[in-house]
Amino acid sequence: MKVVVWIVEGTWRSCVDAAGLLAPSGSDVTLLYVVDDEISKVAHGAFAGLIGRGRPERDPGVLGDDIAAKAAGALLDRASERLGAASTIDVGGGRRG
Repeated sequence: MKVVVWIVEGTWRSCVDAAGLLAPSGSDVTLLYVVDDEISKVAHGAFAGLIGRGRPERDPGVLGDDIAAKAAGALLDRASERLGAASTIDVGGGRRG
């Protein structure tokens, strides 16, 4: 059986616990985190409005994406550890809700 657990900051612990209790033994568990990229897009757009006056390495959109990816990875690592079983980790992007 394939089980997908959507990891979100506020509820990830209870979702992982429920998956651990309810998923049949040997299930293919995927822990999924979706990064909301709307904030980074807005920040990048504001930076692009500087029309060449900003240095590319200081683009807040890119920096925001990097921070979000690191935070997602850390949260998924904690979720995987809490699950205590083999799982696949997946980070998606896009709008939530």
